[in-house]
Formats: sequence, C-alpha cells, structure tokens
Amino acid sequence: MIREQRRRKRRRKIGLLVFLVLLLLIAIGAFVVINVFTVEHVVVEGNELYSSEQIQRMVLDDEYSWNSLYVDLKYRFMDVGDVPFVDTMEVSLDDPHTVHISVYEKGILGSFYIDTLGQYAYFDKDGFVVETSSDVIEGVPKITGITCDTVVLYEKLPLESDKILSRLLSLTQMLKKYDLSPDEIHYDSTLRPTLTYGTIEVVMGSEDYLAQKVVRLSAILPQLSGLSGTLHLDTWTPDTTDIVFDRSDS
Repeated sequence: MIREQRRRKRRRKIGLLVFLVLLLLIAIGAFVVINVFTVEHVVVEGNELYSSEQIQRMVLDDEYSWNSLYVDLKYRFMDVGDVPFVDTMEVSLDDPHTVHISVYEKGILGSFYIDTLGQYAYFDKDGFVVETSSDVIEGVPKITGITCDTVVLYEKLPLESDKILSRLLSLTQMLKKYDLSPDEIHYDSTLRPTLTYGTIEVVMGSEDYLAQKVVRLSAILPQLSGLSGTLHLDTWTPDTTDIVFDRSDS
C-alpha cells in the first residue's frame, strides 16, 4: 500500500516535471516566434506592372503580417489571391527578418480596346487574351487599325486571319525584346504599322527586314528625345541605309 502511494507520488512528480518542461518549451517557442520572426525587410522581384510597395501591401494584408513565420506558413497553404495581370506570387523567407516575394506577371505584349466590353483586352506572346480590364497599363501598346470586336478570356485573339495575328505578334515580340514598346501601334489598310512614342511617329513600312529595323530604332530613338516628327524606317533596306527624320515644329 505504501509502495503504491510512493509510485503514485513519483508519477505525479514526473508528470508535473514533464508539464513544466513542456510549458517552458512553449514559452521559449512563443518568445522566439514573437521576438525573432519579425518582418523588417521585404524583397520583391519580377514585378513590372506593380510597384514593390503595392505588392508588399497585397501580401502583408492583415494584422498578423508583422510576423514573418506567420506570413511564411500562411502562403504555404493559400494563394495571395487574384491580382490582375499576375499569374502567381511565391512567398518565402530569406531569413527570420526578410520576406521574399517572387512575382510572375502575365507576359503582356499589347492591348485592344473592345467597345462592346468598354474594356481593354490584353494579349500575350502567343496571342491569347490573358486579361480584360478598364485599366490602362503604362508601357503596353494599344493596337489600332485592326478589327477586333470581341474577345474571350484565355482564348486567341479573333482577328480576321492568322496572317494578321502572326504579323502583330512578330512586331510586338521584337519591340518587347529591345524594350521599345510604344504608346500605340497603328496598322493602315495594307497592314503596315506606325509606332507612336509621345510626339514621335515611326513609320515601319513592310515586314521585310523587321529585326534590322527594330535594331536601328533602338539606336536612333534615344537621340530624338524632346523632338517631334516622323522617323521613316519604311524606306530602309540593307542596300539603302539612309533613314529620314521629318522634324515638325511644335
């Protein structure tokens, strides 16, 4: 009987000791979580259409987002949410004080204004409509002169022919490659484009020698800063290399 009572007391002491150790570990863990995992720096990469501050506000969007461990665990089990022009965002920790946000934006090359929607239809490098919005995105050229009356999200642009789409994509991809996206790309009745950069118009002519014309445009355009007029690349060929700029008084 006495031995049994001693065993019970010993078990109670061991149980109490285990409880106190667990409580201590929980307290230490809570201290570490609260005082060590604090957001002091946010690194944002891959963003072009949104500023780093805008992305930060989208991710750190509730009262507990001061805690980096909470942020990390939160986005392991849920997405940031639907953000226009963004495919996805990945959130991770570089260290207990640094949240790293990788932004994967939709590769937008241009837009059509769709009268029936009252919105712009933004398309990617393959000609698929990736977003419709009333927002005008800076650095994305507006396409005019080509008929596009209606669109379906995530389907190809319903242009009059594959040839027209192919020409449009070739030009916009090349301009994107050289960071030369204009304000507007206007096609005339013969499908020859004119690019608008503020007060500068660039007449591209036929699609012949497109890559070479764009390379020359990348070298010439910075020299025209502050001027108004028309740059003629339509007459350029490898044999006739003169390029004319008709300056206009403004």
